[in-house]
Amino acid sequence: MTPSTLETNQIAIYFAAVVAGLLIAATAPWAHGLEAAIDLAIAALLYVMFLQVPLGDLRRALANRRFLLALAVANFIAVPAAVLALATALLPDVPVLWLGVLMVLLTPCIDYVVAFTHIARGDAKPLLAATPLLLLAQMLLLPVYLGLFLGPSAAALIAPKPFLHAFLYLIAVPLVLAGLTQLLAARTAAGARVVAVMTWLPVPMTALLLLVVFAAVTPRLGDALGDVARAVPVYLAFALLAPFVGVAVSRLFRLEPGAARAVIFSSSTRNSLVVLPLAFAVPDNGPVVAAIIVTQTLVELASEILYVRWVPRLAPAVA
Repeated sequence: MTPSTLETNQIAIYFAAVVAGLLIAATAPWAHGLEAAIDLAIAALLYVMFLQVPLGDLRRALANRRFLLALAVANFIAVPAAVLALATALLPDVPVLWLGVLMVLLTPCIDYVVAFTHIARGDAKPLLAATPLLLLAQMLLLPVYLGLFLGPSAAALIAPKPFLHAFLYLIAVPLVLAGLTQLLAARTAAGARVVAVMTWLPVPMTALLLLVVFAAVTPRLGDALGDVARAVPVYLAFALLAPFVGVAVSRLFRLEPGAARAVIFSSSTRNSLVVLPLAFAVPDNGPVVAAIIVTQTLVELASEILYVRWVPRLAPAVA
C-alpha cells in the first residue's frame, strides 16, 4: 500500500465512505450531531492538502501566469456564466434552492480534484500549488456572485461572518501551519517524518470528511427532498457542460495537454465540502441548503468515473 495506491483506488474509497455515512445516518440517532465536526474535518483536510504544496512549488506556480490566468478565467468567468444560464433555464424561482445550487457550482474544488487530474494523466502539480489561491479567490468572489445572481434576496440569506470565519480557519490557519511544518521538516528529522506520514493522508482524510458530511446531513434530507429533486437536473447538465467549458478556455490559452486536463478537471469539479459550513450558517434554512449542496457531491463522484476516461480524449496528448 502506497499513497499512489490510495489515489488510484480513491473513487471506490470515497463511495465506501459515502455508504458508511448513509448507514450511520440511518442507524445512529446522534448522527446529526456530527455537524459540529465538519469544520474541524475540513480544516484538517486542507492542512494536509496545503502540506503537499512545497513553498518552492507555490512560488513557481505563481510564475506560471498563463496557467493561472486560464484557471481563473475558467472558474471565475466562464463557469459562472454557464451556471447562471443553467440555473435560469432549469431552476424554479425559489431563493433557497438557487442559493444552494449557486454556492456549490460557483466554487472550484481544491482537494480531490488534484488526485483525479493525476489519474487522468493531467498536470496535477501546478493545480495543487494553485489550491490556496483558488480557495482564497472563491471565498472573496462567492458573496459577490451571490449578490449579482440573487439580487436583494441574497442579503437575507447570507452573512459576512461565516465568510470571515472560513477565510481564517479554512485558509489562513491551515496554510500557516502547513508552512511552519515544512520549515520544521527542512530543519529536523522529526519534522521530515511528519511530512512523510502526511503524504498518506489526503485520500483517507477526504474519505473521513465525506463520511462525516453524509452522516450529519442525510437526516436533514426529509425536509429538503423536493428542493434536492429540483437541483439534480442542474447538476447533471453542469456535469456534461463543464468539461467543454474547460476545453474552450484551455484552447483559448493554448495550454499543453497536461495543463489543459488540469483546467478541464478544475472547471468540472466543485467545492461542495468546503462550502458546507457557509450553508449551515444560512438563517433558518441551513440544513436545506446543505442537503442541496451534498446532493451535488453524489452526482460529481459518479461523473468523475467518466471524466478520468473522457478528459484525456478531450485534451489528447500530442503525438
